[in-house]
Amino acid sequence: MGPGAVADFARAPFVVIWEVTRACALSCVHCRADAIPYRDRRELTTDESKRLIDQVRAFATTPPIFVLTGGDPIRRPDLAELVRHAAGVGLTVALTPSGTAAATPARLAELKDAGLSRVAISLDGPTPETHDAFRRVRGSYAWTMRIVETTIALGLPLQINSTISRMTLPHLVEMARLVSSLPVTLWALFFLIQTGRGVSLEQVTTTECERVLDYLYDLSQTSPFGIKTTEAPHYQRVVWQRDRLRQAQGLRRPSVERSRQLRAPRGVTDGNGFVFIDHVGAICPSGFLPVPCGNVRTESLVDVYRNHELFLLLRTPDALIGKCGRCAFRAICGGSRSRAYAATRSVMAPDPLCAYEPARAPEPLVAPA
Repeated sequence: MGPGAVADFARAPFVVIWEVTRACALSCVHCRADAIPYRDRRELTTDESKRLIDQVRAFATTPPIFVLTGGDPIRRPDLAELVRHAAGVGLTVALTPSGTAAATPARLAELKDAGLSRVAISLDGPTPETHDAFRRVRGSYAWTMRIVETTIALGLPLQINSTISRMTLPHLVEMARLVSSLPVTLWALFFLIQTGRGVSLEQVTTTECERVLDYLYDLSQTSPFGIKTTEAPHYQRVVWQRDRLRQAQGLRRPSVERSRQLRAPRGVTDGNGFVFIDHVGAICPSGFLPVPCGNVRTESLVDVYRNHELFLLLRTPDALIGKCGRCAFRAICGGSRSRAYAATRSVMAPDPLCAYEPARAPEPLVAPA
């Protein structure tokens, strides 16, 4: 499924995220999971987990990317067995370990041997002081950098995840310098959703958000790594607008291949190319939109994704209300449904973080490229 193939997302997601456990030694200020220090007895068993993996593989001839997250997925003692099973059925398996002492070089090497394809690690400050303040555990920065070094040494693709909030915004440029100094494949920026522990954090303003998106576009023109945003789909609008501005100025537009490298496929949003399974098996449109639509213990993941009324609604841009419903970019953006829900309890309400103001009448639709 290629970039822009929005229609395909009615049949299969681009990515499946599974929260293998909610246990985590960190106490991050933004945690959507409100993670706990111990494992929940209701977690999927090893056999249930393998059945979930088989359901993920059943989605399509070209299967979704399968991301193991938490909490801290390293806390699952059967993690290598699950990675081996997922890789064995043909899934591309990514891992998002927490920056703790548990992610030892030996454990990561074991997971690579089992078939792990990629490591994504969160880095939310360019210094020990800034990162550890965000993660609320002293030493997390050092552990995170050890994971980075181990991932590089193992030859695994490295993704850096960073949160955008008022707390982290002052360090964005310095963070970009740090990420640029590493052999990173992708820099993924997560724009805060005020859910879980994140309700106590302050979001950036709409103006600040727009400036960040413009900065990321400028960075993307020269960076050796890809850039993508999570819960800021209006980056796709900024890319569309800036690409055409460059063309109007007679500047060279990035090649199609490079353009695709720099961002996720257009249209991947909550429930639309994206599905999340929590630690007890609940199926949700995303981890930031924790509305259970079924449970993998009793229902088919494929059927819920394809046919549940909430997933169908989230894949209907013409059902958006307010300015998102009038916006020409609703098919390539659509706004963050998680942020709309967190702010209004309506999944189709306007994204309060978007600065773009469409006309009062519905604008002609900009189709995915």
